[in-house]
Amino acid sequence: MKKTVISFTAMILLIALLCFTAWNGLDFGFFSIPSARDTENGIRLGLDLVGGSIITFEANVDDSISDESLSSGMDTVEAMLRARLTDLGLSEATIYKVGDRRITVEIPAISDPEEAVQKLGSTAQLEFRDADDNVILVGSDVADSEAMYGPIDSTGISQNYVLLTLTDEAASTFTEATKAAANRSDDGNYIKIMLDDQVVSQPYVDKDKFKATGITGKEVLITGGFQAEDAGWLANVIAAGQLPFSLSQVEMRSVGAQLGMKALDTSLQAGLIGILLVIVFMIAYYRLPGLVASLALVFYVAIEAIVLAVFRVNLSLPGIAGIILSVGMAVDANVVIFERVKEELRAGKTVRSSIDSGFHRAFTAIFDSNVTTMIAAVVLYVLGSGTIVGFAMTLGIGIVISMFTALTVTRFLLNRLVDLKITNTALYGVGNGRKA
Repeated sequence: MKKTVISFTAMILLIALLCFTAWNGLDFGFFSIPSARDTENGIRLGLDLVGGSIITFEANVDDSISDESLSSGMDTVEAMLRARLTDLGLSEATIYKVGDRRITVEIPAISDPEEAVQKLGSTAQLEFRDADDNVILVGSDVADSEAMYGPIDSTGISQNYVLLTLTDEAASTFTEATKAAANRSDDGNYIKIMLDDQVVSQPYVDKDKFKATGITGKEVLITGGFQAEDAGWLANVIAAGQLPFSLSQVEMRSVGAQLGMKALDTSLQAGLIGILLVIVFMIAYYRLPGLVASLALVFYVAIEAIVLAVFRVNLSLPGIAGIILSVGMAVDANVVIFERVKEELRAGKTVRSSIDSGFHRAFTAIFDSNVTTMIAAVVLYVLGSGTIVGFAMTLGIGIVISMFTALTVTRFLLNRLVDLKITNTALYGVGNGRKA
């Protein structure tokens, strides 16, 4: 009995701690959990909530370009614009392709589209410079740039690297520049790779290996202990310096924040009222299990808020809709379980046996409904764009958390109540009451 009281109390305290963390954040020193209210370090508000600018670019290509080349080129454009947004400190901005030839950028908190275009630009100036800032190559001198993985020397050890293919004229120029870099007496034996005057990489030229000859040939390897993601990013940035086509702005517009913030307040109020009504209904209809489900629902809301804050999810109005929908699914799972438990109690089983049997019988229905909804969320995330992706993300996260909450937290609390000898069937919504 003592252990039961301790474990039940510990769960209640855990729920309280999660609520406190979701509201105020928590700092462990080596790791911190931001508050769900912190829009700078935690949950990011989308364009429809804080206002900003939307710019749509279209590729200037003719009909002779192949679908494969167009798709590859648009991937390069997306990588370049994403790198530009990051460099500008606009990490909360979103970018997505629209159709085959267009790409849209949404930048919150910049209300003037012209200012947004000026900040973002539509082309990138890529340059290779030596330690004295002399320009060696420009983007058009790079014929191709790829992220690769494999052995690069006699050791046979595989690693991530970037393979550049230079044009014929650029190869000889690069050879002379790397030879000069390898023969420097100071620490300037490097070549800077710069995008719009910002250094994106600074690989060094091996003095012992290239002092006599420089780096020869059209193929150049950039190494440096890259992770696969870092190598891919650098390859895309370099490739962006020689875009296969130019871009033109086909749409520029601003979105006001006043309507968005009003909609946010209204949505949050509606969600809060909905949750409170659900709690009242669950307690009134299912009694003690309804109270347990309400505690589990609070656990769910706190966990979801923490996850959204830690992963800095970009929250939009459709994203809020996804959260509220997943709340409904969390309650729905409890309804299915409790109805099964009531059926078992009416059949004369004990409370503990009814709980175990109810969860067992309800599992298949809960699992199937959650899996089918998750499939829909994944499809929306993969094939959707803009705020549709935000809706799919919050819905998917909510499904996982709600299923965990219904099958573990609710069951744990119910079993602890039984351990505390609370077995009157009336408290579980069945009959006038009997010890079971």
